[in-house]
Amino acid sequence: MLEANALAVERGGRVVFAGLSFNLEAGQALVLTGANGAGKSTLLRALAGLVPLAEGSLRWSGAAALAEGPESRLRYLAHAEALKPGLSVAENLRFWARCWGGAVEPALEAVDLAPLAGLPARLLSAGQRRRLALARLALAPVPLWLLDEPTVGLDAAAIARFGALLARHRAAGGAVVAATHVPLPLDGAGELRLEQQPWGLE
Repeated sequence: MLEANALAVERGGRVVFAGLSFNLEAGQALVLTGANGAGKSTLLRALAGLVPLAEGSLRWSGAAALAEGPESRLRYLAHAEALKPGLSVAENLRFWARCWGGAVEPALEAVDLAPLAGLPARLLSAGQRRRLALARLALAPVPLWLLDEPTVGLDAAAIARFGALLARHRAAGGAVVAATHVPLPLDGAGELRLEQQPWGLE
């Protein structure tokens, strides 16, 4: 599905990481680990096409991965939840559904937010905001999920629901790359540890 060969990224004239290679097949998961500043978030942004590569190549099913818009192939979930506080829970998710397709109600049910659909996003707790961001993953399916610290702010019940969402995605042939400092509900995932450079940048 995704082949990364000798990836390198520079910021401010300094190397964040170099020589990173991995292959990701349908149904597989790869967990990015390492200290703060090792480049985990930068790697995710590079895979999403948001940060240019200094060296190396990304290929998708044998073709250049970023030759076309990657939005049909992946969902990138960053630290920020990207919510409009004045819109309701359902209205926030409806915006993304208009962009990508998919049904709002089942996505909210997947993260146990359906009872709060009419509540303004500004009234949500930190964990509820994170669950609303995760609900975007439950809209129209795509092959690859790129997740940056996806369980921050989640309680045990929410993590279990998220684990079920991940399992369904992988069972349908989807793949996951996730950066984390804590264990994630990703059975059988591989690990890629990034080593912090002296000037470490995240």
